[in-house]
Amino acid sequence: MAQDLFLTIDVGTGSVRAALVDARGRILVIAAREHEQIVPQFGWSEQRPADWWAGVAAAIREVLGREPDARRRISAVSACGQMHGTVLVDDRGNLTRDTAPLWNDKRTVAHVEAFEKAHRPETYLADSANPATPAWPGFKLQWLRDRDPDAWRRTAAVLMPKDWINLKLTGRIAMDRTDGGASFLMDPRSGEWSDRMLGLLGLEREKLAPLRNPVEILGPVTAAAARETGLAEGTPVLVGGADYPVALLGSGVCRPGIGSEVMGTSAIITAIAEKPLLDAAVSNVGTVEGNWGAFMLLESGGDAMRWARRAFHGKQASYEEIVAKAAEAPAGAERLFFMPYLAGERLGEHRNARAQYFGIGAAHGLAHMHRAVLEGVAFAVKRHIDILDRISGAPIERVIASGGGARTRLWLKIKASVYGIPILVPSEAECGIVGCAAMAAAATGLYSRVEDAAAAYVSYAEEILPDPAWAETYRPMQAFFEKLYFHSQSLYDDLDGLPS
Repeated sequence: MAQDLFLTIDVGTGSVRAALVDARGRILVIAAREHEQIVPQFGWSEQRPADWWAGVAAAIREVLGREPDARRRISAVSACGQMHGTVLVDDRGNLTRDTAPLWNDKRTVAHVEAFEKAHRPETYLADSANPATPAWPGFKLQWLRDRDPDAWRRTAAVLMPKDWINLKLTGRIAMDRTDGGASFLMDPRSGEWSDRMLGLLGLEREKLAPLRNPVEILGPVTAAAARETGLAEGTPVLVGGADYPVALLGSGVCRPGIGSEVMGTSAIITAIAEKPLLDAAVSNVGTVEGNWGAFMLLESGGDAMRWARRAFHGKQASYEEIVAKAAEAPAGAERLFFMPYLAGERLGEHRNARAQYFGIGAAHGLAHMHRAVLEGVAFAVKRHIDILDRISGAPIERVIASGGGARTRLWLKIKASVYGIPILVPSEAECGIVGCAAMAAAATGLYSRVEDAAAAYVSYAEEILPDPAWAETYRPMQAFFEKLYFHSQSLYDDLDGLPS
C-alpha cells in the first residue's frame, strides 16, 4: 500500500492538534484536545507536558480512526509547537518538574532587568540574535536554577514542547535550530549553543539538547509510543520546528522580500532575511529553510478591537457591527488618531507606553473612534515595517496575512493602503499544519527543498491591493503618527508618577 499521508502535530497554548495531510498538501482530517493554562500567581503561566502528550496520543488515535487504513499509509510524522515552553527531563527522559513555564510567563522579569543593567544590547546581540525579554528560555532556566534547584540538579536535557512530544514518540532527545535560535542561548553564526551567552547567564551547556535541523529524521516511533497512539512502530519522526517559523513556511513566507503579519491578540510583523537583523528593537527567529525571520510585536493588535468592544459597547456589539460602524467613517477618520499601546511595548526603553486618542473634535462620533482604532494599529505596524526595511536594506514587497485579523476585509484594505504593498491571505488558515506537511514532504524526498514543497502546498484566497485614494490620505498621517509617537514618550514616566 502506498504511503501517501503525513501525520502532523501542533502543540498549541490552548490545545494540541493532530492532522492527516495528503501528498498534495490537503488536510484530510484534524482533531484537537484542549488543555488548561495554569496560573499559580499573577504573571505566571505554565502547563503540564503530560497533558500535551495525553492530548496528542488521543488526537492521533482519533484521526487514524477517521481515515481508512491510515496507520499503514503514513510516511512520516512532523510536529511543531508553541515556543519557549521550557521542559526539563532527567537522563531517563522523565520530567524533573511536572510543569513548564510558557512563552507568556513573566516570572523572569527580575532576571531580565538584572541582565539589562549589566549588559548593553550592542555587546551581546551578535551572540544571541535577540535583545533580552522575559519570554526567552535562557532567563527561564536562570529562574529554574535559582528557584527549583532540585529539579535543575536532576535535569539532563532542556526541551521545547514539540521536543517533548518527539521524545515520547521516539525516545530520542534533540532541539531544532528554530527553537534554539529563539532561546537567547544559540550563536546565530554557527547554529550551535553560544558559550558566551551561557557564560553571561551562568548556565551549563551539557544540560542543553543537541541542536539539529527541522527537516532531519530524529528517529522511528517506538513500540511503546505505537501502543499509546495507534501509529505503526518504526514510522519516521522529524526533528520538527517551532510553531511560528513552521507557520511562516506554511503560509509561503520563506524568502527575503516576503513579510508575514499575524494578527491575533497581538500583531507580529516578520521580514525574512538571510541573517538576523541586529537591533535592540527587533527579535529574530531561525526559519525552517535556513533564513531568519526578523520580527517586531505590537502588544495590542486584535486586542485593540477587543478593547473598543468592551469600552464602547460593554461587549454587547459584535466585531462585525464594530467594523461596519468603522466603515461609515472616511479614510483617516477626519484626522483622528489612535495610539494602540494599550499594553505598553514589548521591547525598548518605553515599555510603559500608553494608548491615546489625539485630535478629537466636536464632529467626531463613534464611527470615527472605531475607524481610528483600525487605522492606529495599521500605523503602528507600518512603523515596524519601516524599521525592518531600514535595517535589512531589502524592503518587504508583499505581506502574507494570517490570524483572526486576516478575516476582516476592511482592516486588510486599510493596512494594504497604509503599508503601500499588497496583502495576500492564504486559502488554508492552518498554516502550521501545512508547514509541518511541507517539512515531511521534503524529508521523505517528495520535494528536494522545503521551499519547493511550500510553493506546491500554499495558495492564496485573495490579494488585497492598496486603495490609491486612501494611501494618499494615510501617507502624511503616518508621518504625523511618528511625531506623536516620539513626543508622547516624554510623558509616560510622568504619568506613572501620578498618584493612582
